[in-house]
Amino acid sequence: MTELGPIAGWPGHLKSAVNLLLPAKAQIVLFWGPNFVALYNDAYAPTIGDKHPRALGRPAQESWTELWDDLEPLLQRVFNTGETVFAKDRPFYIERHGYPENVFFDISYSPVQSETGEVGGVLCIVSETTERVVAQAELARAQERLTQALSAAGMVGTFDWHVQSDTFYSDARFAEMFSVDPAKGEKGAPLAEYLAGIHPEDVERIAAALDHTVTTRERYAQEYRLVQKDGSTRWVEARGECLYGEDGKPDRFVGVVVDVTSQKNAQERQRLLAREADHRVKNIFANFHSMISLSARSARTPQEMAQALRGRMDALLRAKDLVRPGIMGTEHESQRTTVDALVRTVLQPYEDGSPDRIVLSGPDVSVGAKAVTGLALALHETATNAVKYGALSRPNGSIHVTWGASQDNFHLEWDETGGPVIDVTPQTRGFGSILAERSVTSELGGTIEHDWRRNGLRLTLSVPLNRLAV
Repeated sequence: MTELGPIAGWPGHLKSAVNLLLPAKAQIVLFWGPNFVALYNDAYAPTIGDKHPRALGRPAQESWTELWDDLEPLLQRVFNTGETVFAKDRPFYIERHGYPENVFFDISYSPVQSETGEVGGVLCIVSETTERVVAQAELARAQERLTQALSAAGMVGTFDWHVQSDTFYSDARFAEMFSVDPAKGEKGAPLAEYLAGIHPEDVERIAAALDHTVTTRERYAQEYRLVQKDGSTRWVEARGECLYGEDGKPDRFVGVVVDVTSQKNAQERQRLLAREADHRVKNIFANFHSMISLSARSARTPQEMAQALRGRMDALLRAKDLVRPGIMGTEHESQRTTVDALVRTVLQPYEDGSPDRIVLSGPDVSVGAKAVTGLALALHETATNAVKYGALSRPNGSIHVTWGASQDNFHLEWDETGGPVIDVTPQTRGFGSILAERSVTSELGGTIEHDWRRNGLRLTLSVPLNRLAV
C-alpha cells in the first residue's frame, strides 16, 4: 500500500496515466503528487538497477537521494508551471548498482493534468544514452590521439578513394593541405579536386602513377609538391595500395601522406653547402696560385718569396676571420670594424708592391659585426673573379676601390682597368657572382650592379647605413 491509497480511489487522470505507461515499451516513470511518488513500467525498471522494486510506490526522494538536488528542481519546474522539460544526453549522477555512476538520458518531463487543468504529477519518458555518449567520447579521444600521433610523425593524414564512384575521402588536415574544403573531405569529393592542389609540374606524373597502381596492383609511393592557398609550396610523400573486390575490379585505394617539407629543405641546404664548399676550395686554390705567382714575380730570392707568400697567406686567413659571423651572447657580437680595414684585409693577398696595383680611398665608415660577413663575402668574391678573369689576372691590371656615405646610404665603387678586353657582356653568372649579389641584397638589404665596360668591370654597391652598422 502506498500513500496514494487504493487504486479505486485514484483520480481519473492518474488512472489514465498509469494505464498509458504500464503496457508501453518506452521507459516511463510517473512521479505523482507533492511527494512525487514513483510509478513506473517494466521497461523503466532496469534503468534504476537495485532501486527496483523498493522505489515503486515510494516518494522519489527516498530512492533517488544521491541525485535529489538535481532531480527535484526539474520535477518542481514541471509540477508548478505546467511546462514540459526536454533534454538530449542529460547527465545524471546515480547509484544503482552499489557504486556511483555518471549516466546520460534523453528526457521528456510533461505535466499530467486533470480536467480542470490542475497538475497532479509529472510523466517522464526517458531513454538511456550512456553507452552511446561514452562511446562517442572514447571515439573523440581516440581521434585526438590519432591526430596527435599523425602530427608528431609529420603525417598529413589518411585517404580512402572509392575508385568505382570516384569519391575521395580524407580527414580535415589532409583536405586543407590539398586546398579542399574539409567538409568535402569528410563527405567525399572527386579525385580531381585533390589533384588540383598538386603543383602543376607534378600533377600529370601523380595522376599517371595512380592509374598505374590501379592497373598493375603495385604499391604506390610518390613524392610531390602541394601549392598552398597562400602560394607557398609543401613537399609530401604518399604511400598506398589499391584494394580489389571479389570480381577483380578495383574497389578502394587507401594510403597515407607524410609532410616531408623539412627533410626536403634540409637536403637542399646540404646540397647548397656542398656546392659552396666545393666553390670555396676551388677559390682557395685559385688564391694560392695567384699569391705564388705574385710572389715569384716580385721576389729576388727564394727566402724573400717564402716570406712574402707567408704574409699573403696570413692576410687571406685574416680576411676569412672577418667573414666568420659573430657568436650570439659573446663579446664578438658587438665587434665593429671599418670599411677601410675590411677592404684592405680582403685585398691584401693580391698586393704585389706596386702602388698602382690596388688603390683604395674613402672616409672612415663603421661596419657592424653582422654586416661584416655580407660585405666581406661580396668583396672576396669580386676579388676572386678579378684574379680569375679580370684586372688581377694581368701583371699590369689595377683596381680602384672608392666608397662614401650619404645621409641614408653607403656606396662603394669597384673599378678595374688593365685586364683582358671585354668584347661581349657575360650572359651567365658564376656561383661566386650569385653568392656576392645574394650577400648584399639578402643579408644587407642593398643593391649591386655590374657595368661590363670594354676596359674592365665597374661594380657599384649600395647598402642602407642602418644595415651596415648592425
